[in-house]
Amino acid sequence: MSSFPSAEEVRWLSGSASWGSSWKHLPGKVRKEVWNHFFMGHFEKGQHALLNEGEENEMEIFGYRTQGCRKSLCLAGSIFSFGILPLVFYWRPAWHVWAHCVPCSLQEADTVLLRTTDEFQIYSWKKVIWIYLSALNSAFGLTPDHPVITDEEYIINRAIRKPDLKVRCIKVQKIRYVWNYLEGQFQKIGSLEDWLSSAKIHQKFGSGLTREEQEIRRLICGPNTIDVEVTPIWKLLIKEQSVKLHHLVESHNSITVSVCGRKAGVQELESHVLVPGDLLILTGNKVLMPCDAVLIEGSCVVDEGMLTGESIPVTKTPLPKMDSSVPWKTQSEADYKRHVLFCGTEVIQAKAACSGTVRAVVLQTGFNTAKGDLVRSILYPKPMNFKLYRDAIRFLLCLVGTATVGMIYTLCVYVLSGEPPEEVMRKALDIITIAVPPALPAALTTGIIYAQRRLKKSGIFCISPQRINVCGQLNLVCFDKTGTLTRDGLDLWGVVSCDRNGFQEVHSFASGQALPWGPLCAAMASCHSLILLDGTIQGDPLDLKMFEATTWEMAFSGDDFSIKGVPAHATVVKPCRTASQVPVEGIAILHQFPFSSALQRMTVIVQEMGGDRLAFMKGAPERVASFCQPETVPTSFVSELQIYTTQGFRVIALAYKKLENDHHTTALTRETVESDLIFLGLLILENRLKEETKPVLEELISAQIRTVMITGDNLQTAVTVARKSGMVSENQKVILIEANETNGSSSASISWTLVEEKKHITYGNQDNYINIRDEVSDNGREGSYHFALTGKSFHVISQHFSSLLPKILINGTIFARMSPGQKSSLVEEFQKLDYFVGMCGDGANDCGALKMAHVGISLSEQEASVASPFTSKTPNIECVPHLIKEGRAALVTSFCMFKYMALYSMIQYVGVLLLYWETNSLSNYQFLFQDLAITTLIGVTMNLNGAYPKLVPFRPAGRLISPPLLLSVIFNILLSLAMHIAGFILVQRQPWYSVEIHSACTVQNESISDLTMSPAAPEKMESNSAFTSFENTTIWFLGTINCIIVALVFSKGKPFRQPTYTNYVFVLVLIIQLGVCLFILFADIPELYRRLDLLCTPILWRVSIVIMLSLNFIVSLVAEEAVIENRALWMMIKRCFGYQSKSQYRIWQRDLAGDPSWPPLNQTSHSDMPECGRGVSYSNPVFESNEEQL
Repeated sequence: MSSFPSAEEVRWLSGSASWGSSWKHLPGKVRKEVWNHFFMGHFEKGQHALLNEGEENEMEIFGYRTQGCRKSLCLAGSIFSFGILPLVFYWRPAWHVWAHCVPCSLQEADTVLLRTTDEFQIYSWKKVIWIYLSALNSAFGLTPDHPVITDEEYIINRAIRKPDLKVRCIKVQKIRYVWNYLEGQFQKIGSLEDWLSSAKIHQKFGSGLTREEQEIRRLICGPNTIDVEVTPIWKLLIKEQSVKLHHLVESHNSITVSVCGRKAGVQELESHVLVPGDLLILTGNKVLMPCDAVLIEGSCVVDEGMLTGESIPVTKTPLPKMDSSVPWKTQSEADYKRHVLFCGTEVIQAKAACSGTVRAVVLQTGFNTAKGDLVRSILYPKPMNFKLYRDAIRFLLCLVGTATVGMIYTLCVYVLSGEPPEEVMRKALDIITIAVPPALPAALTTGIIYAQRRLKKSGIFCISPQRINVCGQLNLVCFDKTGTLTRDGLDLWGVVSCDRNGFQEVHSFASGQALPWGPLCAAMASCHSLILLDGTIQGDPLDLKMFEATTWEMAFSGDDFSIKGVPAHATVVKPCRTASQVPVEGIAILHQFPFSSALQRMTVIVQEMGGDRLAFMKGAPERVASFCQPETVPTSFVSELQIYTTQGFRVIALAYKKLENDHHTTALTRETVESDLIFLGLLILENRLKEETKPVLEELISAQIRTVMITGDNLQTAVTVARKSGMVSENQKVILIEANETNGSSSASISWTLVEEKKHITYGNQDNYINIRDEVSDNGREGSYHFALTGKSFHVISQHFSSLLPKILINGTIFARMSPGQKSSLVEEFQKLDYFVGMCGDGANDCGALKMAHVGISLSEQEASVASPFTSKTPNIECVPHLIKEGRAALVTSFCMFKYMALYSMIQYVGVLLLYWETNSLSNYQFLFQDLAITTLIGVTMNLNGAYPKLVPFRPAGRLISPPLLLSVIFNILLSLAMHIAGFILVQRQPWYSVEIHSACTVQNESISDLTMSPAAPEKMESNSAFTSFENTTIWFLGTINCIIVALVFSKGKPFRQPTYTNYVFVLVLIIQLGVCLFILFADIPELYRRLDLLCTPILWRVSIVIMLSLNFIVSLVAEEAVIENRALWMMIKRCFGYQSKSQYRIWQRDLAGDPSWPPLNQTSHSDMPECGRGVSYSNPVFESNEEQL
């Protein structure tokens, strides 16, 4: 059967509202087939392609050619529309292109239209520009057959059109793309080609570029600068951000570097002239990298704090020269980033190799670099698709519709009244500005601004303020373990050595007794990535604790130190002077294979002074044991490891082997060194919980917010920490899921085993450890349960048991031995289940997950982190509930402001339309009083309520169109409408209404029966203003005081915000506003009334106005508190109507609750079984939840 989708599926894809999301989640092969067979049929050949295919910033690109006649027509339209047409084209880039251009192939296009392939479908357009190489003719005699140009192995040469020597390019989001004539597509420039092998990099770029190559690359790739233009004063929207970014990147563009040319030798150049392929010579220490470069000779110690938030030095090793033609990034299972020096990081130490220099080839320049990518992510953030903002736009459109009805009504009334056309148009346009409040978008963000300020005071910094509202919707938070739930510092508890007879007694460091000399001691002293900087040993805390336990010292070798293949000034560790019975003077660390999260190990090659050359390995026990000779690993390895890991200890294994002395260290591959090792023993480190961890997790769990642990540590350690922290309570079961890949003839398998908690007596002061139960009673299914699995099992389940994955995730709590990529994938899978996912971590291995989550929280010490929108200066998880509380408060504040602004505009709208019936309106001063003295002050102060200190077990509504909120708005609009109509009709029926006087106050003492009772409307009164009337006065007082009333009614307090009375400024403003309005109402001050275009009315009528307003307030308040905010009532209504949440995780929970066979216990399933491996289809909503909440 063909994998190509059916015609119905294609039609569904192209017509679905979730087209972008569906497209993104199609398998790559299916996407390509759909693309080629369906979409390409709609376009002229070569007119359409994909830019950055498969990447996060993937776009569709369409070719267009400008037509002179179309351009002239658009110019004429711009003139005759008084600039409105260019404004429309600015907001609709696609319309601009369609109006000015005709479709053509991309090769002939002078304009390209770009459209993102995500769910947002954002359009933009760019002009195709030409780069001319003719300027280089005179300098280098550049001709079409020049050897530098004819080599078409590189994209740069494929982009040069011959014989006229020019290049077509476009610039999209600061990145330059050139037209590749060989492949017929636009390709990114400014980077070395990914397909280059390590041998090719060494051969082609190991000696530097010629001057001709440098100039050509400089012209085509552009300067190595990260320029952020400071926005002019008149563009105030992003001025502050652009200034900050400008200062952030300013220093990057003015660094002096040493560049080695193939013929010119070493030169000192400004960093902005660097091009991909240049050979950098790194000398000395404290060097700031101006570009991304791959290290090809020597080693470096780098501070990558700017990228990862971690200030721990990272060791970079040279890219090995391998004969394989495999791309250099994938030639080894290790992470290629260990060879890369990233832009913006600082080289702390540069250690030369045998040739005496540290050399690196420039990989990427400008905005293609790691730092450039950071700046681009700030300049061009991913759009938010939070339903709140989409609902706000929809409501604005409803208001526009309402305004349109009002315009029609106005036109009819004023035309029939015989008013002049200009007056009719002015009144009609007034209705638009009244019905559609321009301040609504700003009002929705004021709560965010205040919340951001409060977060900053608490030491939580935010670079994406829009995400604060999303924090209010979080219902699942993932935590890293080490450094997040547990303390950063590790205490060395002990070491367990082993010999042929098995494991020996634990050597406790608490006793103060030194570890006896042997390979284990040598491994602890030398198998690390510590460096000596300014007399201080720096590096990973684990390495530091391990080295300090040996009491050895670190130094640099002297000039007299000479070993074949060993550089002078190598790092040497020596026993301290007080140490005895150590037969070696010291150990020189010759070469490192650094630790990698993906590999879970590190290895060093060392030389004992006057002794053997050795290799030591340190890493995860399971990984290290797999590289050892089986006979050297004790048979009790698993049980011994379980004893310590289940007590929450961090366990590291050590191993070693002897090497031949005559081998050159750099010639040894990692695979050769890491084989046939001898197992040495286990290093036991104590990693205690942070004091804040347990109460914070208990607070989150009590608020029904799921907590999940994602760690790179051992599974049993993770389970124990989960129990100790309260993530898994004492009465809850843990089910271990183990999945294995296809092996030979057997298919992939998955097994389910209940984990039992047992007390361990031998190590008395410790808590407990875990044992697998052989016999499981039916009690295992009682109560709640949690799944625990490793990254390996997660990968197998994703590949072979996809139908089980959502079921597992519903109760999956502990995920151990997870690689950085798996952490990101897990967060994304949770999002597919409609969870709003938060991720809290502190390490470089959390960066991907922090970016992927709806809300990423970094516990870095730095104020800004590349990976996450939120960064806490306080390195514990107390920031998580604090952020959720502020998010909920900001969300509720946004709803309060939305409701208030909607009511304020509708109150004015209703009042003005009633006055229009009498061809009257509110005066400028009356509008000004309502807009500035009332609404603006309320808008500024209404949002000052802080977050409520307690997290309640439910979230605020995430949508503006939720039934309670819509009912509240509609009910209050109808209530205000009824009050205004009542006031408008009743004032006309008053006995003093028809008296042709400027003020009814002058007839208060006369007999009412003496007053004329004519039903006709009074004649125009002789006044300086056309607005003065009894209807105007009544409507203005009712509308103005009603705005104050709805502000008080809509200002919510508990359970998400502090009570209204704690917002002293807001309460004071309301009191003053109400006092002023009542003063104006009851004060007989003719000059004041004249200024405000009001008429004096009898006291009895003024009291009637107060009574109407009081009734309005009481009815509105009772309805709001007894119905709108009555959560129990709405829950009962839901049950009566049988409503059930449509969120994916809720659907799965209901299904699993009714499945007696779930969870399976003591069972093993295989992928070839009928019930396994079936695909499951669910979409990734991204910032959406279908769950209707209260």
